[in-house]
Amino acid sequence: MLRRLAFVFLFLTLCPLAWGQAEHDVRERDLEQVTVKPKRQRYKRKGNPAVELMRKVIAAKADHDLSHNDYVRYNKYQRLTYAYNNISSRAKDSLALFQRPLLKRQIEYCPQTGKYILPFGYTETASQHLRSRQPKRERNYILGTHTEGVTDMFAEGDMVNTVLQSIFTDVNVYDDVITLFERKFTSPLSSRAAISFFQFFILDTCEIDKERVIRLNFVPQNPQDFGFSGYLNVLDDSTYRVQQCTLHLPLRSSVNFVSNLVIEQRFIDLPNGQRVLRTDDLFAEFGVVKKQRLAMLHRATQYSGYQTDSIPDIYFMPSDVRREGSAETDDETFWQARRADSLSTAEANLASTTAQLQARSLRSFPMFIVRSAVSNFVPTSLNPKRSPFDIGPLMSTVSHNFIDGYRLRLGGQTTANLHPHLFLKGYAAYGLSSKEWYGLAEVEYSFLRKKYSSGEWPRHSVMASYQKDVFSPADFMWQNGRDKDNVWISFKTQTVDHLMLNRQWTARYELETNAHLDLKLQFKASELNPRGSLFYRQLNGECVNSFHMADITTSLRWAPGEEVINTKQRRHVVNHNNPVFSLAHTVGLKGVLNNRYHYNLTELTAYERIWLNSYGRIDISVRGGVQWNRVPFPLLIMPVANNSYIITRNMFSMINNLEFVNDRYASFMAEWDLSGKVLNRIPLLKHLKLREVIGFKALYGHLSSKNDPFAPRNAMSDVLFEMPSREGVCIVHPMNSVPYMEMNIGLHNILKVIRIDYVRRLNYLHYPGVKKHGVRFCLDFDF
Repeated sequence: MLRRLAFVFLFLTLCPLAWGQAEHDVRERDLEQVTVKPKRQRYKRKGNPAVELMRKVIAAKADHDLSHNDYVRYNKYQRLTYAYNNISSRAKDSLALFQRPLLKRQIEYCPQTGKYILPFGYTETASQHLRSRQPKRERNYILGTHTEGVTDMFAEGDMVNTVLQSIFTDVNVYDDVITLFERKFTSPLSSRAAISFFQFFILDTCEIDKERVIRLNFVPQNPQDFGFSGYLNVLDDSTYRVQQCTLHLPLRSSVNFVSNLVIEQRFIDLPNGQRVLRTDDLFAEFGVVKKQRLAMLHRATQYSGYQTDSIPDIYFMPSDVRREGSAETDDETFWQARRADSLSTAEANLASTTAQLQARSLRSFPMFIVRSAVSNFVPTSLNPKRSPFDIGPLMSTVSHNFIDGYRLRLGGQTTANLHPHLFLKGYAAYGLSSKEWYGLAEVEYSFLRKKYSSGEWPRHSVMASYQKDVFSPADFMWQNGRDKDNVWISFKTQTVDHLMLNRQWTARYELETNAHLDLKLQFKASELNPRGSLFYRQLNGECVNSFHMADITTSLRWAPGEEVINTKQRRHVVNHNNPVFSLAHTVGLKGVLNNRYHYNLTELTAYERIWLNSYGRIDISVRGGVQWNRVPFPLLIMPVANNSYIITRNMFSMINNLEFVNDRYASFMAEWDLSGKVLNRIPLLKHLKLREVIGFKALYGHLSSKNDPFAPRNAMSDVLFEMPSREGVCIVHPMNSVPYMEMNIGLHNILKVIRIDYVRRLNYLHYPGVKKHGVRFCLDFDF
């Protein structure tokens, strides 16, 4: 979802320029490079002097590892510039769009491409990094950030900048694994895999910057694997230090949207003899297809002020530096003292150019439509960053369910422009078949001043809400932030006719810390009325029209290192490379607000992503829970089932609504994205650059005799309810000692954006209404 929004934003920004230049590109062609290749020879590692040299270079890595120092301190300056790319000389001089004074002054020559570019934004950051070895501690102080460009015209501009910085992470060739494009690449200096993954060749011995170096070339064994090609300059002495490194993506690389990538790194010596990174320049060109170079990104990073002397403990103590976010400053004196080089003329003019473009776009109705489509909300101000109230989400305006048929919904929320601490949210919905009104009213007070929305990290707030709406029992139990009224999710693979009307009052206190520990304390009172085929009936045959609940939930969630951003609708994780752990306990308050039951529900979840370098990644999720008390079935545990056609993370795809009901359970989910490791080796098929994914999900559940309405001991119970049924046949089925299992095999990167999975249910196939097979799909933007 994050990448989708970012790509849509950049696409809409660049398309008018691309269409305008298309006719010039047809008439103007560059002379293609001609390469004469020698006869192909079989590569051998044994007796290869390049391989022997690389073994020595890799063995010497430990001598230059900064983590071996007791303390390390250094400064870092980074500037990320993005531009419309590949403007030909003819287009620059004749295309009417580029003759407009506002754009004409922004066009400048790019030495990396040999053509002209149109910069439309940059972000610069100055920071200081501190690290100690004993005890192991690390701090990253953001001294200042500054952004200029067309992203300021969108409320989602900050999101785009954050996504770009997450995609283009810092690179150090001395690391075993290089993370880039949210992918893991094997480094040419990897201690574990470099020798087997790359082919190395000695090209020359020469003198560069008054140092005698051996120049090596390296390429991956399979060009379509996620690996680099490039050059290494190694000092021709006994230290085997790297002087300079250049990384490229192979021409046949399966990385999407990247037409060209060059990373150049230079190293310097510290007084203690360690080799450290001095500059890191990344240059990338992007297009929908490989030969298209629609956009350009340049990331320039300068490291300085390396020190290995002692650092006082006070500098490692927790503080609110990160809470104040990105320490935004536009003080030109501050930045001149920290920039490695001066801004180009186009970059220096971006502030005034953006201001003039924004003044014009505020009066543009098409731009208003574009902003609304990207954000899923309609601002109530022509300037979206100043909107006091946003209407939406638009994708939930029309939806469908068994009770209401089609239903219409209109909602919205206030922003920090109305009040930086107080936020209101709500919606009203109307079922066309049921003729019934639904709605939500929510008020939240944030103790921290917000920039735009209440959900911005970190959160420290109190909230109260009232909601009246229709839910399936599973949706009610697993209200995990997914919008059940989203038009795509509302269409199901089966008839979900067991529903309930929920009237719910909620009060919540939430605190998020700098360590990414999230504490929630929530009170909830609900009145549930069965709808459709659902009924509440005691074992003595007496029907219950209303089921009341009142409880308090305490939950802890810890996601060390997690980075999040906010859209107008919800918070998104920038990437899923960090582990996540959560623990929650709910206590039922018997006698409060007509609640007749005392209950205790405990749940524990954990998530981890395991990278296998060129073999892709495995995402693993485990979850377990216990309902400790005797309760009727609405308080028992139902699986996290996804009954829509859309692929949804961490949910079962082939379990029917209300099929399994337990009072204790454990689930395991694993998905292996091989990143084309198999398909890229199959002739002809490899040219499609498809990527394979394999998943397995299992659920073990048990319904103890105290909560089983079919157990003889419960025949006279006034606590338990009959299990749901359809036409007199119970739809809830018992689980035996064998866990429920399903698996999926899928292809993604279809036309670069589509994923399709075949899902197969492996057991419990004899129950009525069970489907053995299914097909699920989604849009999946991935590099």
